[in-house]
Amino acid sequence: MTYRSMVTEGGRVLAAAGVPEAELDAWYLLEYLRKERGERSDRQWYLLNREDEARAEEEKAYQELIERRAKRIPLQQITGEQEFMGLSFWVNEHVLIPRQDTETLVEEAMGKVKSGDQVLDMCTGSGCILLSLLKLVPGLTGTGVDISGEALKVAVENGKRLQTEASFLESDLFEKVEGSFGLIVSNPPYIASEEIPTLMEEVRDHEPIGALDGSADGLEFYRRLVREGKEHVKPGGWMLFEIGCTQAEAVMEFLKNGGFLDVYVKKDLAGLERVVGGRRPKQEERNDV
Repeated sequence: MTYRSMVTEGGRVLAAAGVPEAELDAWYLLEYLRKERGERSDRQWYLLNREDEARAEEEKAYQELIERRAKRIPLQQITGEQEFMGLSFWVNEHVLIPRQDTETLVEEAMGKVKSGDQVLDMCTGSGCILLSLLKLVPGLTGTGVDISGEALKVAVENGKRLQTEASFLESDLFEKVEGSFGLIVSNPPYIASEEIPTLMEEVRDHEPIGALDGSADGLEFYRRLVREGKEHVKPGGWMLFEIGCTQAEAVMEFLKNGGFLDVYVKKDLAGLERVVGGRRPKQEERNDV
C-alpha cells in the first residue's frame, strides 16, 4: 500500500468512527509514526514520496494507530504531545490536553507580572500555564498545585523538557499552600456535573473527570479559590481564572464580594468571555474602603 493510500484509508476509517477532522488526524498519525522511527515526516517529504510503497511493518504500525484514534482516544494522548503558547508539552490520560482557549489566560497573566514576582498556578495539571509563564517572562518564580499526584508527575516532566525550574505541590487547593503570591492563576474544573455526559467522547471518556467536573453549577471551585486563596494574594496582586463562557458574571461577583478591585472579564479570539480577574487592594486602598 502506498503512503497516499494509507492516509486515505486511515481518514476513511476515522471519518466512519465520527472523528472530527479525520483526514488531518490520519496525516498526523503517519507523521508521528515516522518521527518516532527517526525518519523524515514533513509535508514536503510526503508530497514527494506519497506514491512510494510503505513497508509492511510500517503499514501494520500505522493501522494500529488508526484503530486507537477510531476508539476516540485523543490524538494528543496517542502522540503524547500538544503545542501550547509555542511550546511543546507532554500529555497523557492524567491531565487535560492544553487548549488554545487557555492561551488567553496566559496572555492576560503575562501583562500582570514582572521580573521577581512569584506565581501560583492552582489546578496546574500538565503545568502548561505556569511553565509557559516562567518560560516567557524572565525572572519569575512559580509553584504549581494539583490534587492529583499523577498529574504532577506530568508537570514535573514538562518542566524538565522545557528546562524551566518550578516547584510543584500536591494539595487540595490551598490546604498545604504557604506564603503569598503576586499572581494566582487557575483553570479549574468548571463544567456543570449534568453537562459531563454531553461532552465529546474524546473529552468525556479519556480526559480526567476530576479536572472537568465543577460541581452541580460548575462554580464550586471559583467559590473556594476566592474564599481560601484571597489571603495568599499579596496586596496589589492579582487573581486570574479561566471560565466557561456563561460564568463571567457569577465569578466576577465572587471576586467583588471577596474584596477584590478592578474586577474585569476578557474575551478570547472567538469573542467568548474566557478570563475573569481581580486585584487585591493595597493597604492604603483598604483604608479608603
